[in-house]
Amino acid sequence: MIRYRLIFDSKIGKSYLWPVLDKLKHYIEEKNLINQHDRLLIAVSGGLDSMVLLQMLHRSGYEVAVAHCNFQLRGNDSDQDEEFVRQHCVRLNIPFFSKRFDTNNYASEHKLSIQMAARQLRYHWFSTLMSEKGYAKLATAHHFNDSVETVLLNWIRGGGIDLLKGILPIRENIIRPLLFATREELNHYAAENEITWREDISNQTDDYQRNLIRHQVIPQLKRINSSLENTLLESTRKIEGEIRFLENCLEAWKAQHIESENTITRISKSALSEPAYGASLLWRIIRDVGFAFHMCEEIIATLPGQPGKQFYNDTHRLVVDREYLLITKRIQVWNDNRIEENQSEVRMGDWHLKIDRDAALKPSELLNVAVLDSDKIQFPLQWRKWKIGDSFYPLGMNQRKKLSDFLIDNKVSMVEKDAVTVLECGGEILWVAGYRIDNRFKLTKDTKRAISFTLQPYLS
Repeated sequence: MIRYRLIFDSKIGKSYLWPVLDKLKHYIEEKNLINQHDRLLIAVSGGLDSMVLLQMLHRSGYEVAVAHCNFQLRGNDSDQDEEFVRQHCVRLNIPFFSKRFDTNNYASEHKLSIQMAARQLRYHWFSTLMSEKGYAKLATAHHFNDSVETVLLNWIRGGGIDLLKGILPIRENIIRPLLFATREELNHYAAENEITWREDISNQTDDYQRNLIRHQVIPQLKRINSSLENTLLESTRKIEGEIRFLENCLEAWKAQHIESENTITRISKSALSEPAYGASLLWRIIRDVGFAFHMCEEIIATLPGQPGKQFYNDTHRLVVDREYLLITKRIQVWNDNRIEENQSEVRMGDWHLKIDRDAALKPSELLNVAVLDSDKIQFPLQWRKWKIGDSFYPLGMNQRKKLSDFLIDNKVSMVEKDAVTVLECGGEILWVAGYRIDNRFKLTKDTKRAISFTLQPYLS
């Protein structure tokens, strides 16, 4: 018995019955997944989905080979899965590759979940195998229900609108030819074509988030809409088109408002001034370098204020300048600096310090500029990162305060604290750079000479 599916062809304006195998070929052609001479590596676990994919691609005449991962997580069952797939490839005369992984130790050493550890291990091996054996594409057996589960997980975890597309049919050299098909269709195809498979008992538990979505959430949603898969398939097509339009608009916006030169990316502040979508727009631009949405909200809130505010993540720094947001990679080396009498500038980490020994006798209103009484200062000075135990006399106070308490009082975030530096003389702090000068070194009516220190972001 041949499995058929009702298809509507917009070109001829009518519906007709179409075998699922032909639907696969049409989907591959529509999405341009496989070129004529591509040699394919298929990831086959031995489960229903991957065994159906293997049979379909082999039957369609593609040159294929099989890669099987034994993660050694289910004892003898894992070994039996490997042997099952091996024997199937022998019967089909298909090249078979397998690899055993110490998944538990890898997860422990790298502080990863088992699922994430297995993912990293298999895709690294797949990539190596393809390179060594000359396979152009890796085919995985993700189907439409997997995509629905991914959409729900992304939504629960707080993803953006583009993640509602679900699993993509192609990403670099990885293809998913079964995304057109539901799990039910694959079950029918396997039954009609007498395809055998191995059942992973862990798929029946709710220990993993995806299984919980599959076994608990989706059945409840189907009580509301019994045609959930068809409805979501149509919605996905709508969303794909809308997102493609938004991405085209975003690329045009980026071309107009973003400049990249050497190691610096400049984003126009004025182009982000709309409060209704400024943070969302910024997040779409800088999320790939690790900035979370809540940080983008904080960044947008600072735009009307004084320039100089900085935001950090593990790898990058964003500076709110006068006209632009400036993004650079973080400098990881912060060596303490000894500043001698004749020096006029010095650099440390993400900062650049300029020194003016003929400054005007006028306090600065800018936080990044410290104007101090020159006669109270003895060189050499020390410029270093702050540390626990530091204390100083904040401007306006006649008693010592712990710097850690000062930073807490001023709501300095943990990320910002990592970039706080101090300028000191004879072991006493002159200035918590960018925040507050020490009261003992301020200008007074008796000051005869002033020296200024200007802190600026270092932009290589």
